[in-house]
Amino acid sequence: MAKVFIYPATSLILSDLVARFGHKPLGAALGIRERIQTAGIDSPPLQITPEEPKRGLKYAAVEVPSGVRGRMAIYGPLIEEAEAAIIVTDADFAFGCMGCARTDELILFSLRQSGIPILELKYPTDEEEGVQFVAAIKKFLAGLPKEEGKA
Repeated sequence: MAKVFIYPATSLILSDLVARFGHKPLGAALGIRERIQTAGIDSPPLQITPEEPKRGLKYAAVEVPSGVRGRMAIYGPLIEEAEAAIIVTDADFAFGCMGCARTDELILFSLRQSGIPILELKYPTDEEEGVQFVAAIKKFLAGLPKEEGKA
């Protein structure tokens, strides 16, 4: 089972497709779930500690807004953990809004520099494109290792 970073990272549809085809989706839900369930986080609804923006410095310079660093504190470790990625461009907001253009740019740059296999697709606009979209994802995921160390 490969760990697949999904972009937009908030897309439940992509997360579900990756899981249905036997892999582990890496997205916002996973990173945020970790913070919500971690003892010691006492600042709802923010669900961050004062250390989060500092942790984000590993992924973004100090001159970058703290919101970008805070988001990268969540997404950076997931990108490092990823063994593959699926990127959907021109997605409808209902498909999974990321909420920050600068963070989006940094995530896409980091993914493209990581050297992992990446499938980039344009968001489908009709039923035929939707069928091709799912088929492309299925084919890509079928080519990833199902078991650790095996292709």
